[in-house]
Amino acid sequence: MYLTLLLLHSTVRWLVLLSLFYSIIRAYRGYQNKFSFSKTDNVVRHWTATLAHLQLMLGIVLYSQSALIKYFWNNFAEASKDLSTLFFGLIHLILMLAAIIIITIGSAAAKRKTLDSDKFKTMFIWFSIALLLIFIAIPWPFSPLANRPYFR
Repeated sequence: MYLTLLLLHSTVRWLVLLSLFYSIIRAYRGYQNKFSFSKTDNVVRHWTATLAHLQLMLGIVLYSQSALIKYFWNNFAEASKDLSTLFFGLIHLILMLAAIIIITIGSAAAKRKTLDSDKFKTMFIWFSIALLLIFIAIPWPFSPLANRPYFR
């Protein structure tokens, strides 16, 4: 079960990234060109947040089942000295939780705005900040913090 969830978590990451990119591009273009906030824009906003929440749920289950995380918390002082273990034990968790919270706040705030330009601007700002945090928190193959392959 753990390996299946890990594969799903690794795959859904790409859906979250694509959805965020697409949302940010739509928000930027909508704001710059003074488009009206369409039903499609609202669906994109909603599904971006939904995918992020799905990824969070998968991550929480993985976190609670991971042998590495159990080792980290049972041997905190020693495990914290290893950057890769610290990354998965705390850094990844904190940054990703912050990113999901930012996506949630941005999505809710955009939904509640009355002016279309404010909806686009809100989505653009909040989703861009979340994307930056996610880029830092993903264990890319080139990351100095911890690295994993692009695809599991």
